[in-house]
Amino acid sequence: MKQTNILIVGVGGQGTLLASVLLGNLGLSKGYDVKLSEVHGMAQRGGSVVTHVKISEGTVSSPLIEEGDADVIIAFEELEAYRWLPYLKKGGTIYVNTQKILPMPVIMGKAKYPEHIMETLEEHAGAVKALDALSIAEECGSVKAVNVVLLGAASRELPFDEEAWIKVIEENVKPKFVELNKKAFALGRNA
Repeated sequence: MKQTNILIVGVGGQGTLLASVLLGNLGLSKGYDVKLSEVHGMAQRGGSVVTHVKISEGTVSSPLIEEGDADVIIAFEELEAYRWLPYLKKGGTIYVNTQKILPMPVIMGKAKYPEHIMETLEEHAGAVKALDALSIAEECGSVKAVNVVLLGAASRELPFDEEAWIKVIEENVKPKFVELNKKAFALGRNA
């Protein structure tokens, strides 16, 4: 792995921070240089949240991913995948939760939720891996596990073995939630 650029996008409260911590610590545990950068919108009010994750054999000079440079986008919600699509590299992959979370302007009737999001993603991405991560997380016992379900799905594309993923979950998730998150990871990986 020369360098892998991963954009994690969602809305406030979906666990983008934990997902980036898991990815970052996984990279560090394998001896890679890792840089993370978070950008919050109105995160506590359901606004857009994005985390840039760079994992490299060499030195990472900047934590920010430029437009057209993300190898992978992990999107916790359809509209966020659509918003951040310009950052995906040609031939890149998007892992997207099929959940729709209406932004405040849509709720207030001042805007419309875009139509044909999945078709647009499929036109511009090398591959789109869409899954109902919310239902899988509910099956595990908590809607908050959507983030780990999506990491599980994306884990097959990243150069880390399953045991390393499980270890990083055990080391970074609160003990009472470890088993739930390990199950979420496994179901996402096999989705």
